[in-house]
Amino acid sequence: MKALLLSEYKNISYTSVDDPVIGADDVLVRVKACGICGSDIHGYDGSTGRRVPPLVMGHEAAGLIAEVGANVRGLKVGQRVSFDSTVSCGYCRFCQAGQINLCDNRQVLGVSCGEFRRHGAFAEFVSVPARIVYPLPDALGFAEAAMLEAVSIGVHAVRLTPVTLNDTAVIIGTGMIGLLTLQAARLAGFRSIIAVDTDDSRLALALELGATVAFNAKNTDVPEAVRGVTGGAGADAAFECVGANATVLSAIHSVRKGGSVTLVGNLAPKTELPLQVVVTRQLRLQGSCASSGEIPACIEMLARGDIKVDKIISAVVPLSDGPAWFERLYKGEPGLMKVILTPEGVA
Repeated sequence: MKALLLSEYKNISYTSVDDPVIGADDVLVRVKACGICGSDIHGYDGSTGRRVPPLVMGHEAAGLIAEVGANVRGLKVGQRVSFDSTVSCGYCRFCQAGQINLCDNRQVLGVSCGEFRRHGAFAEFVSVPARIVYPLPDALGFAEAAMLEAVSIGVHAVRLTPVTLNDTAVIIGTGMIGLLTLQAARLAGFRSIIAVDTDDSRLALALELGATVAFNAKNTDVPEAVRGVTGGAGADAAFECVGANATVLSAIHSVRKGGSVTLVGNLAPKTELPLQVVVTRQLRLQGSCASSGEIPACIEMLARGDIKVDKIISAVVPLSDGPAWFERLYKGEPGLMKVILTPEGVA
């Protein structure tokens, strides 16, 4: 089959690779659309250490079932599906408790590291366990369905965060995950949502998607500005969607006493913790990893139009053009957010 193969760092090509083999509990999916994630871009240059070549990356996908394993029930050939990026074992203490994102034996599609190598969905076909597969309604297009994994990350972060009706949230970072978290926060009951970024075009999109007010951190003291629109108190909750030292500190300093800071971004391995601020203001710091069972609800949200992804998708292009688009994303081309690759050229 044809696939995008990362043969060495910064060298990805459209080439022929071996067809995937399915086990008795797996399904083979003919990929119709797969999104390029920011983590794929970091994997492209080796900076994460979790995408060791040779590897077929890609974990945000949707398609048609081409084959089912002998033990699979409830799924059939030709069915429209998407799937989780997290391959959980199903039997460890966390899986048994429904916390599949914390699985002791967790693997991720399109990732290779010291513990495992699992080829992903930048290919014509991908093999996945049936237990992480979800049927799609006919009304949901494949390109939109390829956004489900990203949507579930934002929904999971909001689900972990305390909210009382009419609360105020601040979203630090309005890239793709920030914009999806923003929409999930609005659905959860936050009355006012403050968007923060350093890119005016992203802030304009945040306002279009439901933000109440937007601040550019390049020319604004963000915590002071947040207090200015919250009666001096600060936001009830902050969602940090970057993962850098400055943005984590901005989130912490922007919430009120007793407020919550949910950490979604994961760019830097370490950041500063203003311990006395957190302790004396009794702040709640919550990490949020991937998602844990939210995908069915996210399918419904997308199908109903409660969460909109059309303005977040920058381009839908053939898989064969993938190397050029990887290079454009890696160089940080302005205006590019989510690029969807389609093995058959049409999603």
